[in-house]
Amino acid sequence: MTEAMTARSEKAVRRHPLWVRLTHWVNTAAFLALLVSGFAILLALPRLFWGETGANDAPAWIVLPLPVNLEQTGWGRNLHFLAAWIFVLNGALYLLIALVSGHLLRRLAPDRDQLRPRHVAADIRAHLHLRGPGAAGRYNVLQKLAYLGVILVLGPVMLLSGLTMSPGVTAAYPELFTLFGGRQSARTIHFLSAALLVGFLLIHVWQVLANGPLDLMRGMITGRSARTELGRANSGEDPR
Repeated sequence: MTEAMTARSEKAVRRHPLWVRLTHWVNTAAFLALLVSGFAILLALPRLFWGETGANDAPAWIVLPLPVNLEQTGWGRNLHFLAAWIFVLNGALYLLIALVSGHLLRRLAPDRDQLRPRHVAADIRAHLHLRGPGAAGRYNVLQKLAYLGVILVLGPVMLLSGLTMSPGVTAAYPELFTLFGGRQSARTIHFLSAALLVGFLLIHVWQVLANGPLDLMRGMITGRSARTELGRANSGEDPR
C-alpha cells in the first residue's frame, strides 16, 4: 500500500449529511416528549375501546394494568400537542429532502439482491441470533423495510389517528371517523402504533449498541465516522 493510500485509509469519512443529523435529533427529542406526555394522558383512561364511546366503567377491548390518574392530563395534553407538531413538521421536512435528494431510494429502498429469499433468510437468522447487521456496510433489508414502514406507514397512521381524537378536526373532517371506525377506535390504533414505534426504537438502540456505539454516535453527531475511506469503498456505503 502506498503512502497516499495509507493516508486516505486513515481519514475519517463522511457518514451522515447535516440535514439527516438535525432531523434525527429533533425527532428523537420530540418522540421522547410524545412518549412521556402520551403516557400521562393514557393514565386518565388506561382502557382501550373499539367504536365511538368508552369510559373507565365500560367494557373495554384492552385493559392496561395501569392506575387511573386524572392529575397528569393537563400538562400531558399541552406537551403532547406541541411535540406532535414538531414531530410532524420535522418528519415532513426529512421526507421532502429525502425524496428530492434521492436519499430515500438510494439508502432506504431495498436493492434487488437484498430481496432474494436466501438473502432475506440470512438477515432474519442474524437478527434471531441477536447478531447486529454490521456498521461497515449498507442497511440490510430488514432495516430498510423497518425504516420505510415507520416513515410511510406508522407515521401517517399516528398523525391521522391523533387528529381523529380532536373534536375540532373531526368537526371539519368527519370522514376521519369513517376511516378509523370512531374516536375510540382511533385512540386504540394510535396506542398500538405508538407501541410499534417504541419497539422500533428499542431495536434501533440495540443495533447501535451491538455495532460500535461510539463510532455510530460520532457519525450521527459530527457526520464523520472513524472507519476508513477504503473500508467504506469496499462496503459499498454511500453517505449521501
